[in-house]
Amino acid sequence: MKKTIAHILILSLLVTMVLTFSGCGYEYQYPEVEGDFTNHDLAGTTLNIYNWGEYMSDGSEGSINVIKEFEKLTGIKVNYSTFDSNESMYSLIKYGGVSYDIVIPSDYMIERMINEDMLHKIDVSSLSNYHYIDDKYKGLYFDPDNEYSVPFSVGMVGLIYNTSIVKETPDSWSIMWDKKYENDILTFNNPRDAFAIAQFRLGQDVNTKSRSDWDSAAELLKKQKKVLQAYVMDEVYNKMESGSAAIAPYYAGDFLSMYDNNEDLAFVYPKEGTNIFVDSACIPKNATNYEAALLFINYLLEPSIALANAEFIYYATPNKSVTDNPEYSLFGNEILYPSEENTPKTQYYHDMDPETRAYFDKLWQDVKLY
Repeated sequence: MKKTIAHILILSLLVTMVLTFSGCGYEYQYPEVEGDFTNHDLAGTTLNIYNWGEYMSDGSEGSINVIKEFEKLTGIKVNYSTFDSNESMYSLIKYGGVSYDIVIPSDYMIERMINEDMLHKIDVSSLSNYHYIDDKYKGLYFDPDNEYSVPFSVGMVGLIYNTSIVKETPDSWSIMWDKKYENDILTFNNPRDAFAIAQFRLGQDVNTKSRSDWDSAAELLKKQKKVLQAYVMDEVYNKMESGSAAIAPYYAGDFLSMYDNNEDLAFVYPKEGTNIFVDSACIPKNATNYEAALLFINYLLEPSIALANAEFIYYATPNKSVTDNPEYSLFGNEILYPSEENTPKTQYYHDMDPETRAYFDKLWQDVKLY
């Protein structure tokens, strides 16, 4: 992930990570943190974290390595692995026989995991940095009493297009069915996001329980297959950055990362509306290091660490210490933080009842095999 020079300079000014040499050794200087992460008895234990790919500042190109710094601060060993969809994460936690101490799912999947008794409660009063979370991201539909999740990032889905190939300025999801761009169009390789685009185009509620609505959306997705190049998730980066595809729906923060590598790319929120989501840190019921999980979640809320992650992943942050900081390189960015007049129509995904979920999962397989 390429970072701008301004980004690196801002980050290096805000959070100093230096080695001070003395004789044959050196004294390590920790990142600036407000909480106490050193005086505890968790050193030597292991923390298992499961997160989205490229969703934590990793030390590349001048950024903070958030995981390594936590290990140095606390003496806790972190095992870190990644997933590429909420559904794959859920399946592994539910059926894979593995134990993670922290996962960072999206809202609708958190709602499902709560409904299925898969998550520990989190006492947010024990998190000294919880006050940094903006109130508008508290008490949301999937966790109304703030008992199971702590917001990590915020985003919306939009349309990415290559201006060297797409000469018009699209304003609608309908361009994803345009025969003019046959074999140059990508779409999501997961059912909720792929169906939602068809549902927005049809004027449907993305949380509809009507089977006829899902049938209509599936038929529209089948028609789209004639012009598609591929179904993608993280593969979208290479395809859009290299110019091997012209049009793709994806998350706003990821567009900014792609744009760093290809300035021919542009972005729009389609007029029919789009999905808004909040990804949050949660502790699974089968976690084996609950106290270390709480410590890490509080660490993620530290102003210096929240800034490092926001600068690195390019998603909007719910952390006020970052959004109120004029030195944040994405401060006031209209794609991540659109003004009221430029904010698109949005819907959250909700967890669906098992019958509806099974129905659209079957339709999704039909679409993929069509």
